[in-house]
Amino acid sequence: MPIYVYRCDSCGFEKDHLQKLSDPVLTVCPECHRGTYRKQLTAAGLQFKGSGWYVTDFKGSKENKESKKDDKSAPAKTEISPACQGCPGATACAGN
Repeated sequence: MPIYVYRCDSCGFEKDHLQKLSDPVLTVCPECHRGTYRKQLTAAGLQFKGSGWYVTDFKGSKENKESKKDDKSAPAKTEISPACQGCPGATACAGN
C-alpha cells in the first residue's frame, strides 16, 4: 500500500497516511479541522505485508552451490617436483 504525505495549508500540520490506491483523498486537516489538507508530491513509499521473498533468498545461484559441493568432495591435488618423483615420501613432502 502506498504511503502519502499530507500537509495543511492553513496550520502547516504534516502527516504520513497509509492508504489504498482506491481510498479517497483526504481533505480535512486532523489538527485544525479545516478543508485545506492536501496531498504532497513526494517519492513513492510502499509497505509490503505478508510472506514474500527476502534478499538472502537470491544470494547465490544454483551453479555456485553445486561448484562449491564439487570442490569439497574432490581431494586437493599437490604437484610433485621432478626431483622427488622417485622418492618414496614424495607425496608427504610435496616437493620440499
